[in-house]
Amino acid sequence: MPHLTASPDPAAFAHVRDWVFDLDNTLYPHHVNLFSQIDRNMTDFVMDLLQMEREEARALQKRYYHEHGTTLKGLMMHHGISPDAFLEKAHAIDYSALLPHPELGDAIKALPGRKFIFTNGTVAHAQAAARALGILDHFDDIFDIVAAEYVPKPAGETYNKFAHLNRIDAKHAAMFEDLPRNLAVPRSLGMTTVLLVPRNLGDFVIERWEQADDADPNVDYMTDDLTGFLQSLMAG
Repeated sequence: MPHLTASPDPAAFAHVRDWVFDLDNTLYPHHVNLFSQIDRNMTDFVMDLLQMEREEARALQKRYYHEHGTTLKGLMMHHGISPDAFLEKAHAIDYSALLPHPELGDAIKALPGRKFIFTNGTVAHAQAAARALGILDHFDDIFDIVAAEYVPKPAGETYNKFAHLNRIDAKHAAMFEDLPRNLAVPRSLGMTTVLLVPRNLGDFVIERWEQADDADPNVDYMTDDLTGFLQSLMAG
């Protein structure tokens, strides 16, 4: 895997006409830790649904996340829940930690071609987060867990559905993600892949499986500065 960089060669992205961005911990950095609120809400939902103590509910929540890609998918498979109530509960959060980021907005706007948000969350969550960052208007569309029929990344069928719906030629697309496992399918389809890694986690701990592997063949570029990375592409 390449070394960390904020200044890629613009020529390496000259072929890209579709720019695909994950949302959480990608369009905003890890240290904002917005996902901690969603995580807590999901644990609360499992506690109420299955009448568990918090520690037991959190362990089950995380097991479903690891095994199925999202806690929701595990709850649907094993407990037959309707997704609507879960998604409403999970995304009932405070977005005030996200501040307008005009430099990021300008960098996204300057990219040639179409721009997409591709998230395991909901359209409403993506809209709220992107609106708080001041970048919502720069995206052509949002593909969410509902559009994916509740089959989350990294499932290959979900990437194929996203590409088919938006008529994306993977060989002329780039994917930006914070989870290495979510770049395996895009890379196999021919997308240029960029992994976002944390710059300053503070007290926030990421799990080992979420961390970059130096030998990961599915990552073309790695950066801890999305804005700088995109600005470098346009500078060329």
